[in-house]
Amino acid sequence: MRPIKKIGVIGAGSMGQGIAQVCAVSGYEVFLHDVDANSIQKGIQNIGKNFDQAIAKEKSTEEIKLEALRRIKSSSFEMLKVDLIIEAVVEKLEVKQKIFSELEKINYPDTVFATNTSSLSVSKIGSILKHPERFLGLHFFNPAHLMKLVEVVSGEKTNNDLVKSMTAFVKTIEKTPVVVKDSPGFIVNRVARHYYLESLHLLEEDSADIGTIDALLRSAGFKLGPFELMDLIGNDVNLEVSRLMYQAFNKVPRFKPSRIQEEKVLSGQLGRKTGKGYYDYEKK
Repeated sequence: MRPIKKIGVIGAGSMGQGIAQVCAVSGYEVFLHDVDANSIQKGIQNIGKNFDQAIAKEKSTEEIKLEALRRIKSSSFEMLKVDLIIEAVVEKLEVKQKIFSELEKINYPDTVFATNTSSLSVSKIGSILKHPERFLGLHFFNPAHLMKLVEVVSGEKTNNDLVKSMTAFVKTIEKTPVVVKDSPGFIVNRVARHYYLESLHLLEEDSADIGTIDALLRSAGFKLGPFELMDLIGNDVNLEVSRLMYQAFNKVPRFKPSRIQEEKVLSGQLGRKTGKGYYDYEKK
């Protein structure tokens, strides 16, 4: 495997922003790309705001911020000839496959390709590549610049040495790698799905309101309540993962999406990114 110096990040949403930030802080040159050029600039601005919050809490410095931002470059698709590519776009199989198929054509013979998918099969995404042995999953958690865990997901044809190398890479960006097999939801999402769905069932049954459920689970040791966390992730993203998990497990009832999730998405109440979800952020 070629030494990793340049990293391409595909998708300038919240996940892509966080991944770009942690890579840049760790000394890597980052090329951030999105189909919407305005999203790239907005993403870089948001990364700057992340640093400002950390500086205010004395967890970072202005010098670290400026140095990291200097390493992050807005990139066209054609410029993404790098050592490692991490994709963080919409959870649609055909979209991810098209991206990697095109990137494979313009990259080095030993460029590593990684998907940040949280619910799709890594093996299926990589099946269209000429060299699926160079493909794996690097599943970061939101917000990626703060959350320490990264699931290193080995597909059916992923080279074992690549898994070892990428586990070592994850440590260089000061994250905690856990190697997992390619299965629906991997480990964390499979377990965490019920954190959301059971909370939604409680709400459907009118057992307690949103604020009470969140407060109780925070008091039990969770940093965020389920509704706070869904708003942070994005209710559209959370619903899509729920649907994919439901399909992957042959529609067993325990993975069935909630009608409340569906109503939120249909009404455009996607959470923090739209200003309203389970909570109204425009009033805060």
